[in-house]
Amino acid sequence: MTITTLSSRELNQDVTRAKKAAKRGPVFITDRGKPAHVLLSFEDYQRLTRQRRNIADALAMPGVADIGVDPPRVTIGAQPADLS
Repeated sequence: MTITTLSSRELNQDVTRAKKAAKRGPVFITDRGKPAHVLLSFEDYQRLTRQRRNIADALAMPGVADIGVDPPRVTIGAQPADLS
């Protein structure tokens, strides 16, 4: 899977390029350098909007491996119960 980034101007100048790129993976479309839209193939869209999705399907979606996640570490400590 390939992620492609195009500016709005590039999209307007070459829609065919964007459509071909969407067959290989999502196309991020930027406005003034910031992501504004995503172009997907219809198959990828259907996969995203499917109602009955399990965790395995969600993790197998294209692009998930490219998402950086750095959750904060949480320490859970035990406290004595007050039984009075």
